[in-house]
Amino acid sequence: MKEIEVRGRTVEEAVTRGLERLKVSREEVEIDVVNEGSHGLFGIRTEEAIVVVRTRQPAAPVSATRAADAVAVTTRIIQDLIDHMDLDAGVEYLPDAMVTEETGNESGMVFDILGEDLGLLIGRHGQTLANFQYLVRILVAQRIGDYLPIVVDVNGYRQRRFKSLEVLARRTAEQVRQRRMPYSLDPMPPFERRIIHMVLAGDPEVTTQSVGFGEERKVVVVPREESLK
Repeated sequence: MKEIEVRGRTVEEAVTRGLERLKVSREEVEIDVVNEGSHGLFGIRTEEAIVVVRTRQPAAPVSATRAADAVAVTTRIIQDLIDHMDLDAGVEYLPDAMVTEETGNESGMVFDILGEDLGLLIGRHGQTLANFQYLVRILVAQRIGDYLPIVVDVNGYRQRRFKSLEVLARRTAEQVRQRRMPYSLDPMPPFERRIIHMVLAGDPEVTTQSVGFGEERKVVVVPREESLK
């Protein structure tokens, strides 16, 4: 278990920074708000928000019977949600699938939503899908009494997007190595920024950092000091 204290202009900003530093998703941590921050005259913030971000303990191995129950429950929950959204789609459990998540882990509990015209469910940069997956994980945990690292995909979008971001990260790193100058990527949601950080974490010549606030927060790839000597 890892635990860090993080500061930010708001609680949400502090949490986002903590997730990026630990390279985990929000579902994998517990969050304690130490200080919500405060505003002074004219709404000017005078005190930073402080949170403690703590990784959860890994879930115990799931028996075959319980896994089968979890698959049935998850399938039903996903189908009910997409039916409620009035989408013409079905859900399929992929027992042998290995979808790479934003943390770099590969999960075997993958559910793929299949259908036509499902772009609305994916959303810009996959943000709607990320929120949908979070909701599914919470509902399943409430039903079976345990948290499971469920991955929800839509027509194979997640793996394609991961590969696309991986290519972008490595191509950008090569440009930075050649030019010896920082390079800023376009603004991305937190889970996509974590993919960039994760892909380049072991690169000996470049490093990454997130800059900006809110929807304008983005990753900057910069040369490591050692590579400039």
